[in-house]
Amino acid sequence: MTDDPAPKAYHHGDLRSALLVAAEAELADKGIEAFSLRQVAKRAGVSHAAPAHHFGDAGGLLTALAAEGYRAFVTMQRGHEARAASDPRSQLIAAGLGYVAFARARPALFRLMFGSSRPDFAVPDLLASAGLAYQHLVEGVSACSPGANGQDIAGVWAVAHGLADLMAAGRLQPLSDLAPDAFEAALVRIIGRALP
Repeated sequence: MTDDPAPKAYHHGDLRSALLVAAEAELADKGIEAFSLRQVAKRAGVSHAAPAHHFGDAGGLLTALAAEGYRAFVTMQRGHEARAASDPRSQLIAAGLGYVAFARARPALFRLMFGSSRPDFAVPDLLASAGLAYQHLVEGVSACSPGANGQDIAGVWAVAHGLADLMAAGRLQPLSDLAPDAFEAALVRIIGRALP
């Protein structure tokens, strides 16, 4: 008899997705340093071998999680864009608002995607999803300013990312303390100043 209780019967229907959800929860609770495949399996209610079977090792799971993160990141940006005016400037500002919203809603995943060496960007799925996110930025800046160059793109990215990173880390408390409408208006002004 082992001291590990038998895992509960699996009822999720999509084990890979359930493991990714559990991995994000583990990352949020324990951080990257204490991230454990065994704990992910426990959260998902599956055998401790299940994550390794699907992802190989912790690095493989974190790589897959980062790839999913980039897709969710672009989806959040597009959601903000769908509620904005259709002109290129409004669309680019909305993408920036989505950037910040993603970082605030999922700070651990945001840090994994943009600040960790654990994901392997040589893996095609992660390379493609990160590339999609970057291409979204390039297209937005180019639509806003047809003559935009790499420096313009870097400037817009730096402002949106800097805001997102500071917000995710809880470093812009005066901004965070604003009422929702005032908070968004402040972000619109800050992001708007960075546009070419």
